[in-house]
Amino acid sequence: MKNVSAYIDIVFCVIVLPMMILLFPVERWYHNFQWYVCMVVVWLYLLYFSNRFFTVPSLFGSTRMRVAGIVAVTLSVVVTYFMSVVTLYTPKVSIHDSGITRIFPSIQQYQQAVWCLFMIVEAFSFAVGLLLQTNLQRARRRAAETERDKAEIELYKAQIKPHFMFNTLNSLYGLFLTENKNALESLEKFISMMRYMYTSSHCDRVLLADEANYIRQYVELQSLRLNEMTEVKMCVNIQSDSVLVPPMLLVTFVENCFKHGSSPIERSEIAITLTESGGELNFSTSNHIFPVKRIGEHMGIENCRRRLELLYPQRHRLEIESDEIEYNVHLYVKLL
Repeated sequence: MKNVSAYIDIVFCVIVLPMMILLFPVERWYHNFQWYVCMVVVWLYLLYFSNRFFTVPSLFGSTRMRVAGIVAVTLSVVVTYFMSVVTLYTPKVSIHDSGITRIFPSIQQYQQAVWCLFMIVEAFSFAVGLLLQTNLQRARRRAAETERDKAEIELYKAQIKPHFMFNTLNSLYGLFLTENKNALESLEKFISMMRYMYTSSHCDRVLLADEANYIRQYVELQSLRLNEMTEVKMCVNIQSDSVLVPPMLLVTFVENCFKHGSSPIERSEIAITLTESGGELNFSTSNHIFPVKRIGEHMGIENCRRRLELLYPQRHRLEIESDEIEYNVHLYVKLL
């Protein structure tokens, strides 16, 4: 935007303003009153740049700066007035003009030119200055909103990780407590997952293939503690190896499936589908509902919903359907 404003200044000062000045009989005035013409031209350029770089920005500043801007506008009008009342000559009454009635007989043509050029410079400089200041204020608001969104996302990520680690450690504790033969293998998978969590926590985006592998490890880890009453189905189909997604976004929905969709005494099924094609992500989960009331059980889902709103506004669709029997989630995200 700075380059654009510089181009506008050059066009106005080199082309527009000189052409407007030449519309008046400047050559005749310059021949007779060279000092006056030079003074007016210098004043117009000084007025333009003072408005652009001081007066207009002051109007968007603090109260003291706004007062200074108003004072600057008032002074510019006063200075222009004193320049316009300078008497250069007293025109003679021509016999050809005796039948013509002038609206402002006391105002000479050079005085009209001064006020006309003053209003042109004022209008143009204020229009350009206001446009640039408005864009600057809008850019600052967008930057502030971006920083706020980043801070919120980091907060949600920090909330999700302890929540996930607590549930996983609880599952590992149960395996070791019952001396399950898969306890050691589960611990190795958990260490691998923690390594991924640590490396991805410093990234805004990770490869979708890596995130899918992390989810697969999580499903395998959780499946180790389940008996034959729960059937787990997982389907992953990723066409692009370079598509990026936010880390730790999808696993919350998968965690929710195992938290509420498995039972050691009743048959149930957990289905997880992850597909990507042409930069469009489709993710869905389905599980039976076995009511288990836990503290903060909705925190992970709400965090994911908020992260999606911040990261993919108008580019995602999250549908959650729940009754007393099944809980279904479908997420569509346009990644590219």
